[in-house]
Amino acid sequence: IMDIIIKVSQFLLSLSILIVLHELGHFIPAKLFKTRVEKFYLFFDPYFSLFKKKVGDTEYGVGWLPLGGYVKISGMIDESMDREQMAQPPKPWEFRSKPAWQRLIIMVGGVTVNVLLAFFIYAMMLFAWGKEYIPVENLSYGVYADSLMLDNGFEHGDKILGVEGADIQTLNDVNASVLFGGERTISIERDGSRKEITLPDDIEQAMLKSGSQTLFSVRYPSVVDITGPGSNAEKAGLLPGDQILEVEGKDASFFPDMRYVLANYKEDSVSIKLSRNGELISLDALVSADGLLGFNPKMVLDIETVKYGFLESFPAGVAYGWSRLTDYVQSLELLFSGEGVKQVGGFITIGKLFGATWDWQRFWNMTAFLSIILAVMNILPIPALDGGHVMFLLYEMVSGRTPNQKVMEYAQLVGIALLLTLLIYANGMDIFRLFK
Repeated sequence: IMDIIIKVSQFLLSLSILIVLHELGHFIPAKLFKTRVEKFYLFFDPYFSLFKKKVGDTEYGVGWLPLGGYVKISGMIDESMDREQMAQPPKPWEFRSKPAWQRLIIMVGGVTVNVLLAFFIYAMMLFAWGKEYIPVENLSYGVYADSLMLDNGFEHGDKILGVEGADIQTLNDVNASVLFGGERTISIERDGSRKEITLPDDIEQAMLKSGSQTLFSVRYPSVVDITGPGSNAEKAGLLPGDQILEVEGKDASFFPDMRYVLANYKEDSVSIKLSRNGELISLDALVSADGLLGFNPKMVLDIETVKYGFLESFPAGVAYGWSRLTDYVQSLELLFSGEGVKQVGGFITIGKLFGATWDWQRFWNMTAFLSIILAVMNILPIPALDGGHVMFLLYEMVSGRTPNQKVMEYAQLVGIALLLTLLIYANGMDIFRLFK
């Protein structure tokens, strides 16, 4: 229960930060252009609010439905569908009375803030924690290939030498170049010989269909680093430095292999064979419901660490944020494919990405990435989203004609219906996967 509470708390805090800053991106330019803002809300408030206070012309409040937030700007066709206000003659303080360029700035303000926020968070993370990574040349034990990669000719222990058409530095670069960059030929070293393997064109769809999370992962020995206090590992007598060799007679000398074996013995006792200071030892341990023993593995590979000064962190944060943004945009092609649409998830999927313990580095990393997602999704040219309003504004600026109000109202209704359908589908898939 406590794990769930911590994940939900982190998710709600992250969501609140993103919503408030996104809406400020609309609010601030609206005020600068002397446009009246009637409401500024964190979360939605159908029927009642948890808190509200009016200051000047604006009512500030917190709703009870945590599906987003909003600012209600006078004289604008939005989700409020305030037809009575729109039927009146335009007032000087209304959105529709302002020049098109001012309205455009107001509408792109939220997305702009989300992108800048992501860049800023990444910059501060690099300043505070630096960048740790394992270059592919440091993967002395090779890679652990997903079952899909095994079917395509790879083997556990293959060493990645390069990807044709891509500049790779880490294993994440390898995965991204195949899934998002469309690269197919990977050079490997196996038993001292160089070999090239070409993947099929539909590898992305095959991955989605198989449910794989990644093509390759780091392969390293099952060496105990730290056992959790009161954990099954501690109770079984595992000590730092122990190297696990077998679990129930099956090879578990490498950590991914050990995790795979343990997954078949959840909440059961298993026999473990290990090496301790050159001596072979056997002991029994209980496996948790999550398929874990309760120890942190020792990373025996050489990890590169790059530290950034305060000023250095900003261009580095922008560069890293831009790479995450482009990767996400490219991944949308997979999302809208036949297999990709089955992988769509809602709030439960997002909430699971936060840790069961409060880790600020992980929290800010997730918040930055969610900010990128929010920016991209909001700028899509769908009525009811910021991108839909931008689309109509660009039409007006190019053609010199104001779009018909009835057309915009109907488009808004269609957009709201589409968003509600997507919301129900995504969260419905979450519930389906829970029961499955």
